[in-house]
Amino acid sequence: MTDQLRLDLHVHSRFSPDSRLTLREIVGRLAYTGLRGFALTDHNSVDGIPELDRLARENPAYLLVPGVEVSAREGHLLAYGLRELPPVHRPIHETIDWVVGHGGVPVPAHPFRIGHGVGGKVAAEVKAPALEVRNGHTSGIANAKAELLAARRGLGGTGGSDVHTIDDLGRSFTEFSTEVENVDDVVDSILHGRSSGAGDSPRWARRLRLGARTALLRAGRGFRPI
Repeated sequence: MTDQLRLDLHVHSRFSPDSRLTLREIVGRLAYTGLRGFALTDHNSVDGIPELDRLARENPAYLLVPGVEVSAREGHLLAYGLRELPPVHRPIHETIDWVVGHGGVPVPAHPFRIGHGVGGKVAAEVKAPALEVRNGHTSGIANAKAELLAARRGLGGTGGSDVHTIDDLGRSFTEFSTEVENVDDVVDSILHGRSSGAGDSPRWARRLRLGARTALLRAGRGFRPI
């Protein structure tokens, strides 16, 4: 097993409309995953951050990173190191500027996923230090495209399981090439290209199950987009 620090940088909790996981449940699962911690990236919400902070104090062995997955006009954007919600449904370039201006680091989420990704054209020009190159709910082909584009642009990479159910945790993750001990180190490492995505992409059977679950959740919220 690698000695590199592994964090799952794409995790949703009960503060997202499509997850029922409690933060305590997620933290309790970490010991079984090989992860050192995770980033909380709820959809358009930072309401879970105060609870995340309490759990971080109770569990100092783990690194719990505040973040958010914000819906920009072109697609979803992960932002790490934030405790305030960026403006929602704005052009992604404006959203990125806001994130940077508030001390966070922006990473386009699953850029080649149909529906919620920013797409290849935007991903090729957007001013971000890294792309999410390994997403546990995104096809291997789409993940490979993101990884290739990040390499071509000289950007860093991140990985996350896109956790919505507890068995997702740790399927994909981020590894760091330098020592990381706190949230500031995580932000700095991503900002300077010292992170990479790793782990699994879902196979067809799992993608079908994920698609069916997503369709049910969308129907339950009246097909409103996230």
